Amino acid sequence: RLRLPPGSGYDTLSYMTDVPPTPIDRSVEGRSATPLVIGMLLVALGVVAYFAFGMPGMDHSAPSTDSAMSSHNSHRSVDPAAFKAAMVDDDTVTINVHVPASAVQLDGTELVLPFDDLDTGQLPENRATPLAVYCRSGSMSAIAAQHLLEMGYTNIVELDGGTNEWVASGRSITDRAND
Repeated sequence: RLRLPPGSGYDTLSYMTDVPPTPIDRSVEGRSATPLVIGMLLVALGVVAYFAFGMPGMDHSAPSTDSAMSSHNSHRSVDPAAFKAAMVDDDTVTINVHVPASAVQLDGTELVLPFDDLDTGQLPENRATPLAVYCRSGSMSAIAAQHLLEMGYTNIVELDGGTNEWVASGRSITDRAND
């Protein structure tokens, strides 16, 4: 067995092959991985801080509950009982946004506007006026509510599940087929 003295400058496996020994490059021996490790730690800390303290443009001042979110964006999706309570309020304007509107109609509806073509001339000028919007299933009213928010309306109640849920709760809709 051939033993090479430590630091002899030759790799230890070269004696087992017919390849002549190659000197070990000791010029990189003084380099340290510390700067690389520190750099990786700083990047990781930056990513953690980014998510922990919030991404730019996000409002983290409100608690993360559904009620805080709905009061923040002024749009609430409510059950039929709460929707009925909103409808009977004299200040609330109730809007049927279903297309075709004749398919569903609740007693007390004041405006009939297509969900995808809300006529600002028919809507209240005061953007703080309470609005109650509905459709058959809730999908069209969700789109209409988003459009109303974009138009600056600040108090919107939407019937969750639409008139399907309204009827399922034991309430009736207006029969417009005979009108």
